[in-house]
Amino acid sequence: MSKIEQLIGEIEAYIDDCKAQPFTNNKKIIVDRDEIEELLAELRMRTPDEIKKYQKIISNKEAILSDASKKADDLLSEAKKQTQELLDEHQILQQAYAKADEIVRSATMQGQQIIDQATKDANTIRDSAILYTDDMLKSMQNIIGHMLSGTRSRFDSLEKVLEESYEIVTSNRKELSGQDTVEEEEIPGEPEQS
Repeated sequence: MSKIEQLIGEIEAYIDDCKAQPFTNNKKIIVDRDEIEELLAELRMRTPDEIKKYQKIISNKEAILSDASKKADDLLSEAKKQTQELLDEHQILQQAYAKADEIVRSATMQGQQIIDQATKDANTIRDSAILYTDDMLKSMQNIIGHMLSGTRSRFDSLEKVLEESYEIVTSNRKELSGQDTVEEEEIPGEPEQS
């Protein structure tokens, strides 16, 4: 288990141990702000440096592509300059064309390789960032689902205990009055029976 997964487990355990806020049907809990902020700060600290590095490379994608294009343009410019110098010398005219063509081809290939590699790196980083973000969202989804499930079961248990207590009180009142029927008080929140 990674340190981040371990820390997420600690946050889940902390949330499970929090008390429910009164009169909220256990949907809200009371959280110690300092303690949850400390857990979240530790989670941020443990975010892999690699993810931060990838995010930086993604944000610099345009600069990388622009730099690669500039290098390709510089190589092409140098190739043209050398070609012009070779053309000035008639004896080596054929060699000049061949050399210029080779330089242009090499520069184009090099420029394309730089652009292809930058695009590949950016796509890999983006995919890693998406996968990491999805993993974090899945963890949060599990935490929230766990909290909802726990809240529902606690509420159902409380409702059952209250109904049983209500029945006992009604039965005791009947015994005290010696009657088979006792006027029952309306339960708040329930519709009136006709």
